[in-house]
Amino acid sequence: MKKIKIILVDDHQLVRDGIKALLTGVPDIAIIGEASGSEELNKKLETLNPDLLIMDISLPGISGIEITRQICSEHPDIRVLILSMYTNEEFIFNSLNAGARGYLPKNTSREELLLAIHAIHNGEEFFSDSISKIMLKSYVKRATSEEKENDSPGATITSREIEILKLYVEGLINKEISDKLGISIRTVETHKNHIMRKLGLKSTVELVKYAIRNKIAEI
Repeated sequence: MKKIKIILVDDHQLVRDGIKALLTGVPDIAIIGEASGSEELNKKLETLNPDLLIMDISLPGISGIEITRQICSEHPDIRVLILSMYTNEEFIFNSLNAGARGYLPKNTSREELLLAIHAIHNGEEFFSDSISKIMLKSYVKRATSEEKENDSPGATITSREIEILKLYVEGLINKEISDKLGISIRTVETHKNHIMRKLGLKSTVELVKYAIRNKIAEI
């Protein structure tokens, strides 16, 4: 079985030990390294080839957000999951803009951490329910202050695509949408790609923002 190779980046040994304890025994996950900051991580990356970094934000020297920006620029095959005590809009959106593929608070459950790891490894984005609510509230607030765009909401997408779009707004990932609608994950991904191409969008975050701004879906 091919394992998801992970490096933990946190300046507290106790936190790293806690994450390792949560992931111990998961058959398709391997913790291949640890780092307390940017310098140590860069040394690890000289010899290790992780699939995923679990990254704290508050680190000595360079912040986890800046490290994420560097990693996503220099190592595009490595994905980053932010695990932080900070849950305000600024940190969340700065992390996403830096290239992070997911964001969890540090009080997350083992089940949610595993869901995030597998979703991000499969090319998806993942946010905890609490983080998703913060993001959606921010989008609503921003949307009300923006001028309405000159597009026709939903006019270029099918009823099935609208149905799938609404499920993304609810925070469901591809597999959950697949199970709910009784279609394959591949079909869900195809619909998502069609929607994004038609609307000129580039990410799930932009899809959600579009849906709320144009009142295709509500929180």
